[in-house]
Parts: sequence; C-alpha cells; structure tokens
Amino acid sequence: MVPALFFYQLVLIALVWLCIMLQWAWPSAPAAAGPPLELPPLLPKRTREPKPFAGLTKKPHCDACEHASDLRPAAPRTPPPRLVPTRGRRRQVDTATHFCPNPDCTYRGWVGWGNLRANGHPNGGPWRQLLCVVCRRYFLETLGTIFHGKRASVELIVRVIACLAEGLGIRGTARVFEIDPNTVLQWLVEAAEQLRAFSQHFLHDVRVQQVQLDELFALLSAVKDGKVSATEAIERLERAPHWVWVAMDPESKLLLAIDVGDRTLAMAQRFVHQVAQVVAPDCAPLFLTDGFREYLTALLTHYGQWVQPPRR
Repeated sequence: MVPALFFYQLVLIALVWLCIMLQWAWPSAPAAAGPPLELPPLLPKRTREPKPFAGLTKKPHCDACEHASDLRPAAPRTPPPRLVPTRGRRRQVDTATHFCPNPDCTYRGWVGWGNLRANGHPNGGPWRQLLCVVCRRYFLETLGTIFHGKRASVELIVRVIACLAEGLGIRGTARVFEIDPNTVLQWLVEAAEQLRAFSQHFLHDVRVQQVQLDELFALLSAVKDGKVSATEAIERLERAPHWVWVAMDPESKLLLAIDVGDRTLAMAQRFVHQVAQVVAPDCAPLFLTDGFREYLTALLTHYGQWVQPPRR
C-alpha cells in the first residue's frame, strides 16, 4: 500500500510545474507609448541652523541720522548777570519758576534770574501776566503748557486727561464730561506733545547696562482671551501694518523709547536711532532682541566702527 505522503508530494510538484508553464506561456502587456513619466524633484529640507552674517562693506543708510535734528540738549551758554531789585517794596509774587520766552532776549531760558515781574491778571482772568524788564515783553504764566489759551477750568482738563490715561475712549470721555469729542482729541494731542517735550528735556545721557528691544501687537490680547485662534493671529500678524516698538531697561523698567510703525529695516533704523539719542554717547549697553534680523544692521549702523583699509 502506497503511503498518502507520496501522493501529497506528487500533487505539490504538479502545482509548481503548472505555475511555471503558465508564467512562460502567458502574454506580457505591451509597453505604454510615450516618454517615461518624470517625477518632480524633491525639495530640499529646510534647515533650522542659523546662517552666519555675511558682513557689511559700508555703513548702511539711516534716514533718521541724515534728516532728524540732534535731540541732545545744547551746551549751556554764558549766563547773563543776575538782576537784583534795589528800590521799591519787596516782590510778593514768586517768578522763579518762569523764564522769558522771547528768542531774541538774552535772558531766554534762564530761570530765577530776576528779570521777570508780575503784572496782574489781564481781563480779570485766572492767570497772571508776567513782564520781562529786559526785552519789555508780556506773556501769561501758562505759556508753553496745555492750559494756555483754554477757557475750560484746570480741573476739567486734568480730569479728562486722567480718564484717557485710564483707558476710557475719546467718545466715552466726551459723553461723561458733556464736551465735544474733537475738544477731547485736541487736548489729548497737546498733552502728548507736552509729554514728548518733557521726555526729550529730561531723558538723555542715560547710562544703562542692558536694553531690551521688542515689537508688540494688540492682537495678542485677543488670543489670550480666546477670541482669536493662534493660527489666525499669526496670519494677521504677518500682514499687520503697525507694530508697537518698545525699548526698555530690564533692570530699572525704564522705557527708553516707544514708536509705532512697520516691521521693516527702515523702522528698525529709526527706532535704534531714538535709543542712541537717549543713551549716553560713550555708553554701549547689551542689546537683547526677539531675533528680528534687521536689528543687527541697525545696531551696526549706530554702534559700529567703519574703517577703510588701505588698498594693496
């Protein structure tokens, strides 16, 4: 009796032979006509490694350095002689906090030099009139302040500016105090000009160890509140026309400069120029940025040493 394993081996050999014969006898498919398909070239992978700075062969252009005036205070000139009254009764009104505004007067800018006299209240107004005995010019004691030429009370103007500083809008402030919105806007602009002049007069020749440079955008508050998604915020920030540029001393929290503009090289040049005007000329602090590449060119423009080597 033939074992069953022998029949299984014969069947397996027959199946293998049948597969070989079918593969040899089966007609192959004709080749497709036309040139072979070309695959698109693979894009190179984006590397995150920082690229070295190529360097600058000449000093970059800075529009602020060429057209803007020097904001540093001028050197004090020779003081004129003090005027001490020798006759008449002693003056009751203190004028030591004022100076003559006449640009042609030799006592212009000198405070408490004895050249001013009080001359009463013109037309019964709340402000005194002052007289310079050297150039014989009259002016009100509010000249150069936000209260000059205003019929509104000092308390009303101060309260309006305080509400604006607390974040209340222009129209909302106008409704609260029942005044015209254009009046509120005019007072706000005048107050901003006063603050700018005050900063330029007192904020100069500052010596700091570090300066933190950053650009901000108001949309970030909406992301924090959940009103705008992070992806949508990034898309808006990329095409945002206005950024708030801030320069701050991280140790004392002193704001050195604030400006609004595009996130471009020209704006970086202008902003670093403002910081250089505030910092002392012989002070070169450590600048910390958020990685914006244009800061490098702007800092080299204002703090770099440009030397022309001799030709060989």
